[in-house]
Amino acid sequence: MKKIIYSLWAFACVACGSNDRVPIDREALVHRNNPRVTTFDSLASLSVGNGRFAMTVDATGLQTFPERYSLGVPLGTQSQWGWHSFTNPQNYRPEETLKDYDFGRGKPEPYAVQFNEPGRSQAAADWYRVNPHRLHLGSVGLELPGDPAPSALTDVDQQLDLWEGVIRSRFQWEGHSYQVETVCHPEADLIASRLRADVPPAVKLRFAYPTGGHCDDACDWNANEKHTTTLVSREGQSAVLKRQLDETTYYVTLRWKGDACLAEKEKNYFVLTPAGNELDFTCAFTPDAPSAAIASAEETLTASAHHWSAFWKDGAAVDFSECTDPRAAELERRVVLSQYLLAIQCAGDTPPQETGLTYNSWFGKFHLEMIWWHQAHFALWNRAHLLDQTLGWYETVEPIAREIASRQGFEGIRWMKMTDPSGMEAPSKVGSFLIWQQPHLIYLAELVYRANPSEEVIRKYNPLIQETAKFMYSFATYDELEGRFVLKGAIPAQETLRAAETVNPPFELSYWHFAMQTAQKWRERAGEQRNLQWDEMIDKLSPLAYNEDGLYLAAETAADTYKDIRYTSDHMAVLGAVGILPMCKLIRQDYMTNTLHWVWDHWNWGKTWGWDYPMTAMNAARLGEPEKAVGALLMEKRTNTYLVSGHNYQDGRLRLYLPGNGGLLTAVAMMCAGWDGCETENPGFPKDGTWKVRWEGLNPMP
Repeated sequence: MKKIIYSLWAFACVACGSNDRVPIDREALVHRNNPRVTTFDSLASLSVGNGRFAMTVDATGLQTFPERYSLGVPLGTQSQWGWHSFTNPQNYRPEETLKDYDFGRGKPEPYAVQFNEPGRSQAAADWYRVNPHRLHLGSVGLELPGDPAPSALTDVDQQLDLWEGVIRSRFQWEGHSYQVETVCHPEADLIASRLRADVPPAVKLRFAYPTGGHCDDACDWNANEKHTTTLVSREGQSAVLKRQLDETTYYVTLRWKGDACLAEKEKNYFVLTPAGNELDFTCAFTPDAPSAAIASAEETLTASAHHWSAFWKDGAAVDFSECTDPRAAELERRVVLSQYLLAIQCAGDTPPQETGLTYNSWFGKFHLEMIWWHQAHFALWNRAHLLDQTLGWYETVEPIAREIASRQGFEGIRWMKMTDPSGMEAPSKVGSFLIWQQPHLIYLAELVYRANPSEEVIRKYNPLIQETAKFMYSFATYDELEGRFVLKGAIPAQETLRAAETVNPPFELSYWHFAMQTAQKWRERAGEQRNLQWDEMIDKLSPLAYNEDGLYLAAETAADTYKDIRYTSDHMAVLGAVGILPMCKLIRQDYMTNTLHWVWDHWNWGKTWGWDYPMTAMNAARLGEPEKAVGALLMEKRTNTYLVSGHNYQDGRLRLYLPGNGGLLTAVAMMCAGWDGCETENPGFPKDGTWKVRWEGLNPMP
């Protein structure tokens, strides 16, 4: 019987594209990439989470020194439901953030923007940009004896066991030994910890007021008078705390094993002290008062181990251990850790923010143009259900997206850019003019369908796809004189370009072509007729503009693309037209190859973002240049740095950037499994014998 099972497993590996009949030892693959920390380093914090809730800890295994990590990778406790708004005594209204623009489409178009001139509109825009903001729910750390200075921490030995989802920490503190295990429950917004020490290992719970900052740890520790933490119940070995911040309320529930004392040390500061030298406890965060007992530490550790072993076994896997290129081990490390980070930070019921559930960027709001980078990989790595559960959010905010399109005089629905779970559009001088978030829903729904080609998926997404495409058709302008459709009045993915002067950015043109064709396929799948007007637009979309050297321009209106630094910084979005997307009739392959080579040699790589490297890799792979594909993923640039935790470091403001991790996984999936029509094995890796990449379970890109 064992032989039969093994044979079926090996056959499945070959059928799904692996280039070796021996199954990958997934546990060994994961374990050899466990992050290990041996120093007190604010950029080396580690996290546990479940996709909807996460907690990040320092070298002690808990959040003992949050202030010391605030400028590193902060010690956040965040959830998808935890949001707060400051009071609005002036009664600002969303419509006060609107300003009319004329982009030559014969009508005024009101956009939610940041105003430069002082006045009520500017104040209203400022308020709605900041509110709501994501909450840091609470800091759970060790209450260490003596003067709590990190310099007294010695003999640090901390490891994240990825296979079980548990962080195990050992250290010495003023001559005392500590052992800490920390884990997150896979189904509840709850962390558990098991503490062992040669002194009673007390735990502190501290709560901060939100800062409302653009990019910070969301903790104002000097505003105790603005919020309260109340002990509402204490029974046996459990207690419930109620948090009140303005109009926001949530609850914190503690459960522990053995004798322990819970005391209020000062306002918004509680300490749980055990009678002996051991303490097992759990701490749950909920938007409503708890109605049942929470899981114990032992139950949580067991649930986590089961969840994570299943996660690693059920999804896809890529093994670089037989590669001889010296860069392969680092690429494998990034790939394994990125899977973990995106599963704990970006797999909820709402789109994730760019810094996940670790700390706030852009006030904790999420950006819909980034959802592709955060989550497209889930479908390619055989975890389409994680993508599917997030896409359900789009239906909840469809009325708001429809109103945005309507007020601007367009048909269908226009997806907002910067928003929160409510779908409210945050005012922005850039974001409100972006359009490349619009086709994402069509692309991502197509990935879900390819993973599960069913009537259920068609019924779920086709209405939204059709309404999304209606906007895309009505947004394009038909040029009667030249008999073509153009895209104008938008800021493209390369955000250094201006909406008022940009016509036909290349990535957006290619994306319009792909998404409208895909929307037509969905009509046919649903038993509907093709829309002939859409077919006409597909046929008559403008080709990508190029110069006399056969190089594609940043836009048709950017003739000096290769002379003006404004066009050679930020995202090299022109490469996204082939790579993220398949080659289409708007593009000449030789011109795109010329453009890739020019970008490689001359781009201002110091002003790029983490997802620019996988975008370049995908472009190179589709163009048959695997050396450049690998080189792009491992290019030694600041914004392509990956910390010990696996986080993609950008700069002093964005010490982690999850779109870079997601882009990496998407690129690697494509470089292994290829794309529709690709018949080359591992097309994104050089064929010089140094890249023997083995993989299982990956799906090809469109």
